[in-house]
Amino acid sequence: MGIKAWKRKRGRITAAAMCTAVLTLPQGAAHAATASATPVLRTYLDSNWGGYVAQGSFTGITGSWTEPHVTCGSANDLFAPWVGLDGFGSNTAEQTGVQTDCSTGVPVLSAFYEMYPGPPMYWSDPVQEGDSITASVVFNGGDSYALTLTDTTQGWTERVNKSIAGRNASAEAVIESPSQSYPSFSRLTFTGVTVDGQPFSNAKPLPLSSGGYTPGPLSGGSFSLTRSP
Repeated sequence: MGIKAWKRKRGRITAAAMCTAVLTLPQGAAHAATASATPVLRTYLDSNWGGYVAQGSFTGITGSWTEPHVTCGSANDLFAPWVGLDGFGSNTAEQTGVQTDCSTGVPVLSAFYEMYPGPPMYWSDPVQEGDSITASVVFNGGDSYALTLTDTTQGWTERVNKSIAGRNASAEAVIESPSQSYPSFSRLTFTGVTVDGQPFSNAKPLPLSSGGYTPGPLSGGSFSLTRSP
């Protein structure tokens, strides 16, 4: 099996886990957290996602981050920061971001989008550690979504319009490890995250930690993920 096929297989596992992520929370936990004015005080563990997830009805999310320097601990290390709609308690996920894969022994970064239950699709544009990334997923109406990814450091933008019968039931800015094995990095900060044109905090999202990485307080549309002590 080639590397690309291996990546896609792990991507399918990831998306399936995302769609059932809500089931890993204690009963009523999501409702309690979204109703709280300070959700960071109640962080729930999730083996696949770390960051913030809002539940409700949404038409778009945008966010930015800088790709961190990572250290590969094993060939199984794999992770991606991304933004998207759905995937948390729904049967589809519309997402775009950057994957870091350690299967060759060194970090290899790849820009991607995914319309689960379809496999992740990879763009060939160059991405490096330290690059500034902006991503957005927008519901166009009907079954259509626009997924846009920009690397302002490298000077490229990719945009696709894809169709799927999504529910738009969640909006998220998260990191994720399909293999549940993260490479090491000191900090990853999301900035300028907006949902339906409003600061992410207005949606009272639920904080999730993953693989030892925990989100700090959400201030408007900004928060950082760091390794828990």
